[in-house]
Amino acid sequence: MKFLVTGAAGFIGAFVSKALIEAGHTVVGIDSLNSYYRVELKEARLAMLEKSARDCGRADAWIFVRGHIEDRELLLRVFSEHSFDRAIHLAAQAGVRHSIENPFAYGSSNLDGFLNILEACRAARMPHLAFASSSSVYGMNSKVPFSESDPVDHPVSLYAATKRANELMAHTYAHLYRLPVTGMRFFTVYGPMGRPDMAYFKFADAIMSGKQIEVYNNGELERDFTYIDDIVKAVVMISLSVPEENPSFDASCATPDSSSAPFKIYNVGNQHPEQLEYFITILEHCLGKKAVKQYLPMQAGDVYRTVADTSALERDFGWKPSTSLETGLKRFAQWYRENYAWQQ
Repeated sequence: MKFLVTGAAGFIGAFVSKALIEAGHTVVGIDSLNSYYRVELKEARLAMLEKSARDCGRADAWIFVRGHIEDRELLLRVFSEHSFDRAIHLAAQAGVRHSIENPFAYGSSNLDGFLNILEACRAARMPHLAFASSSSVYGMNSKVPFSESDPVDHPVSLYAATKRANELMAHTYAHLYRLPVTGMRFFTVYGPMGRPDMAYFKFADAIMSGKQIEVYNNGELERDFTYIDDIVKAVVMISLSVPEENPSFDASCATPDSSSAPFKIYNVGNQHPEQLEYFITILEHCLGKKAVKQYLPMQAGDVYRTVADTSALERDFGWKPSTSLETGLKRFAQWYRENYAWQQ
């Protein structure tokens, strides 16, 4: 199969692309290589993909296109040059807190860019579009674990609002044009070669350089940390399975996870929230150095707890996360120590 993967130089995008190449597929990856975080890390991921294709004896299994998904002409050119069997849309302006400081970047990438992807897929009669949503859509929801059938109408950050908007836009295209679409709500993804703006990476930078780490809500936060390998397995399985219309859909008691259109939503998480303090303790052990903590109040746009109910993913695909937090952080710390020389 030939896959389009947007955000291919990003954390999830790169490892999904690698898995697809190693499984014998061809991947056309799009990424703008923007400077939201260290571009050299994105370039290292691209080098990894080039090597994977060469090692598989199929150098042409990886095709990279540099550009923005907001660029409609670019997408038209890519879709005219390639006939895709699947599209996996992972490009986005990420970051909950950054969305408060730079809101227009989120409108441009997450809304305009996603509309371009939907339109391109509609015109090309894409067999299936899988796209990245986020656990942040649950917003003010206090019921745990978070289920795909829960209401998601009260986001607490612009980032979350754009991700919920993506789900609504995707469902509209599934309804109007019968475009098969699946949304994937990722829960706090971590691992080697991850995003430097994420807490675990920032903590590692601070710990190894002897600086304070900022611990919000006085450490009383819980997150459903999900290791990258588990995420990748779920994304590949979901992308290969085309959603179907639900013949028993009842509009009088509709929930966000069901539709008369070919549309699905899945939580992709570890199903096991961890206290932030415990997370820091494990990271300290893996890095061999204690953290200097600065306790701070809750940040705007943040939530107290995230917990994924992944029973739908297990029911439909037999998927279960297999990487413990201890194992995942050990792998991250090993990569970090080998690849990131911190500033003395």
